[in-house]
Amino acid sequence: MKRLHRYILRSFIGPLVLTFFIVMFLMIMQFLWKYIDDLVGKGLTLDVLAELLFYLAASFVPMALPLAILLAALMTFGNLGERFELTAMKSSGIPLQKIMLPVFYLMLLLTAFAFYFANNILPVANLKSRALIWDIQQQRPELNIKAGEFYNGIEGYSIKIGKKNFKTNMLYHILIYDHTEKRGNVAVTYADSGRMTVTPDKKDLVFNLYHGRSYYEIDNRRRRSYRTERTYPFRQDHFEHQTIIIKLTGFGLKRTDENLFKNHYQMLNLAQLEHFSDSLTQRLREREEMVRKTIWGQLLGESRYFKRMHERDTTLRRKAEEMGPFDLWAVYDTLDPSLKQTVTEVALTAAQGTRDYIRNMGKLIESHIKYIRRYQIEWHRKFTLSLACIIFFFIGAPLGAIIRRGGLGMPVVISVVFFVFYYIISMSGEKFVREDVWSPFTGMWISTFILLPIGIYLTYKSTNDAAIMSQEAYTQFFQQLWSTIRRFLPLRKRRRS
Repeated sequence: MKRLHRYILRSFIGPLVLTFFIVMFLMIMQFLWKYIDDLVGKGLTLDVLAELLFYLAASFVPMALPLAILLAALMTFGNLGERFELTAMKSSGIPLQKIMLPVFYLMLLLTAFAFYFANNILPVANLKSRALIWDIQQQRPELNIKAGEFYNGIEGYSIKIGKKNFKTNMLYHILIYDHTEKRGNVAVTYADSGRMTVTPDKKDLVFNLYHGRSYYEIDNRRRRSYRTERTYPFRQDHFEHQTIIIKLTGFGLKRTDENLFKNHYQMLNLAQLEHFSDSLTQRLREREEMVRKTIWGQLLGESRYFKRMHERDTTLRRKAEEMGPFDLWAVYDTLDPSLKQTVTEVALTAAQGTRDYIRNMGKLIESHIKYIRRYQIEWHRKFTLSLACIIFFFIGAPLGAIIRRGGLGMPVVISVVFFVFYYIISMSGEKFVREDVWSPFTGMWISTFILLPIGIYLTYKSTNDAAIMSQEAYTQFFQQLWSTIRRFLPLRKRRRS
């Protein structure tokens, strides 16, 4: 049995490593396709790209591992079934559960590794990758002036080039607007041709211009006795050769302090998530208690305006003493009609203010609850993604034994279908949790509660050699169903006749 277990493990580990790297490659390509506009044209060096890809690969491990396990289990047991090795093992008296046992022990180790990775390594990888992506997004694009378009990537300048000669690197019909004085288009330089170079340290942009003109609008102020007169003399210079040096700022990759992102829910482990969730929940309770006291104070308390009016009027105070305890409506009936109107307007204003306060605080509390839910979702996700390794194994292994097809054909299709099904359920449950429709436990564990019985059912069917994926079985079932239906058709025709 030990030799058989080693053979099963060797047959499984090879497809697992292969499918894991394939899934990782597809996820990284999907990410790069999504953020291609933020990466292209930034002049990123190879070490920065390698660092970004390394952190991205680490952040995709918890999601890629369950899918790789599902696909590898389908391929391994499908190959064993296609080569009739499973049939030989079962005919020797070895049940499917014992055949799956060594791989199941490996799944326990991978589940523990996935949980450790999600709790300790994933937060660091998310922090590094998100901070680096933020730095790349904030980096100004590399100098790339296109012909026929105004380029405003350099602060204080607007540059337009008529055409380029890529063989000689000559530029033609160069137009440079200088906005450094922030007074509009007061300085313009035009040249028939020229060359553009960047200094080796990438701090300065040098234009060597030929056969051009410069236009300047001078702000000339003269102080009179009671007012200031401003005139705008115009100056025009002609040149055969002129050199313009423009300072380049913001073209290097600047690293942001990672502490700015460390409190994000995706950058925390279980202990930190619990701490932030408890702190936010306590703050929410304090805010709800404050709102409750404020509303009850406004609803049940006496109106300050009405109370001051009642205390100032001796007649009203004497009538109130005769009536005994302070009765609001009884005192209100003793007021003059004009005074009643004033009191009513004050009460309406107070009611409208209370309504607006309740509405605004309700929206604030709702957004606070959604913010807490994100931390709770991330706490449960660390467990659900880890347990998905075992669940997908119990789906992939029996399915592979049933379909008896190896390779990357049928297993890939079935794996994608099950993973999409799992992903849709998980995302739907997560959305309901974020909208505060379901509890965090229900929304995050519903995919596990649905797929785990499916895995147990498939394992039971594969143990009993059930042909649930056989075309002949379904064809025979529908033929029997149709023959049963046809037996009653003549009887119905006779009854109608």
